[in-house]
Amino acid sequence: MASVMLSQSKQATPPVERWDFDAPLWDQCTFLGRLKYYSWITDPRLTLVGNDCFEQAKHIRSLYLKGTPPPDITEEKFLKAKQLYESAFHPDTGDLMNVFGRMSFQMPGGMFVTGAMLTWYKTTYGVVFWQWVNQSFNALVNYTNRNANSPLSEFQMGVAYVSATAAACFTAIAFKRYLALRASPLVQRYVPFAAVAAANCVNIPLMRQNEILNGVDVFDEDGTRVGVSRLAAVKGISEVVISRIMMCAPGMLILPLIMKRLETKCWFRKNMWLSAPLQTLAVGGFLTAMVPIACAIFPQRSGLRSSLIRSFEPGNYSEINKYCQGDIPATVYFNKGL
Repeated sequence: MASVMLSQSKQATPPVERWDFDAPLWDQCTFLGRLKYYSWITDPRLTLVGNDCFEQAKHIRSLYLKGTPPPDITEEKFLKAKQLYESAFHPDTGDLMNVFGRMSFQMPGGMFVTGAMLTWYKTTYGVVFWQWVNQSFNALVNYTNRNANSPLSEFQMGVAYVSATAAACFTAIAFKRYLALRASPLVQRYVPFAAVAAANCVNIPLMRQNEILNGVDVFDEDGTRVGVSRLAAVKGISEVVISRIMMCAPGMLILPLIMKRLETKCWFRKNMWLSAPLQTLAVGGFLTAMVPIACAIFPQRSGLRSSLIRSFEPGNYSEINKYCQGDIPATVYFNKGL
């Protein structure tokens, strides 16, 4: 009986040559499909996987691209290799990304840094130090997930890093001094969020400034490159900024209310040492849900109407028109990045 069931199971599994390694498992045109996908590749447990497993996943993909998949591949092994590859390898270069810059590290990394910012917000030294740590982390994430077709020089990266850190610290200190005399202690708890939001508006555009200056590649419906567009870069970067702010917003906006409530309890006031670990764990819970949600808000393959390029970038529109020989698609597509 067992052998019959095993035989039926094998028959139900599609032949390996029918599996497309790079094809999406869920519909990326819907929010639910994108949410399932990003929940899959941002799983924090992937940060514990060794580099050998990632390299093996890359090797399996290369075999599929050559049309010679491993003869012993199973559906489970195929899906695991696909998950490992898409979570850790840069889509432009194919290089293994730094583990601390991967989206799968957003939950543990963000949990630690955000928990610290929410805990040590009362002193200027605490604000400056943790904003510096946060911007160092953000700079690494932004660099890791950059558009590799528009590389930054070391000078540009340095300017982006220093500018974002300065913006975060300036915003935090300015808000702290202004609110100290005019606002309640509860409102002062929101200083870290204001600083993080301001820094994201500086850090991400500066880290991807070459995309704005030179444009990003745009493609037709079939994936054929038809030209470049700076407007597409602006749209993509704007969507990433919004996503990053929304990623941290629930934890940084809701937790102050929770902590304020807890501080009215006698048992909590007697055990104030619980504040830091409690906030850190709570941030981790929020980020576990918000990392895939924030990534799924906008499609990775973003679209832009060609008419907008014609209005705002006549030079690039002419190049697209020349390449398409007058048959310009109504909408062009590009990779917005993460």
